[in-house]
Amino acid sequence: MMCFVKSHKTHDCSDIEDVSIDRRKQVKSDIDNITELLRNIDGVLPRFEKEKNDLVSRLADIEGEINKAAYKLIAAVQRERNRLLSEVHSIKVKRIKQLETVKQEVEQHVAALESLKRYSETLLSSGTACDVTRSANSLHSRAEKLMTFDVISHVDSSLPSLNMSFAPSTLLGDESLVGTITEEGL
Repeated sequence: MMCFVKSHKTHDCSDIEDVSIDRRKQVKSDIDNITELLRNIDGVLPRFEKEKNDLVSRLADIEGEINKAAYKLIAAVQRERNRLLSEVHSIKVKRIKQLETVKQEVEQHVAALESLKRYSETLLSSGTACDVTRSANSLHSRAEKLMTFDVISHVDSSLPSLNMSFAPSTLLGDESLVGTITEEGL
């Protein structure tokens, strides 16, 4: 072994075969270490797939729970909506019935007044003095009775004003999910 490089006169030299053997041992040791590391890592990759599958499965369960809870609320809101609409319909039917009843009473009273007026006018225009005298008391009595019926007062007392309103729910502690109906006058 000889080194002809002049600037290398002060360094140590080794036989190439000896160095090669040491380097081969080092490379073999590195290969063994890499093989062991790969064996250890080999179990990690399937873990990612398992964790992914577990995550997808758990999130699907949570989505199902969310949908179930939402459907329950939707059903409750639908029931409440139907109840409120039924209440409004009931109020409408009751009020329309009241209006029709009072309207019929007023129409009957108007018809009676018009009939009495026509009969009285006919009696005055074509009746004899005897007819007028004979009928005057009963006509006057009937007229007084019909005129004492205060139509406006009757309508006002039979049909009190209807104050109805709807207040939507704020969902912050309200008893109703949709809202409440308030009514006065029925």
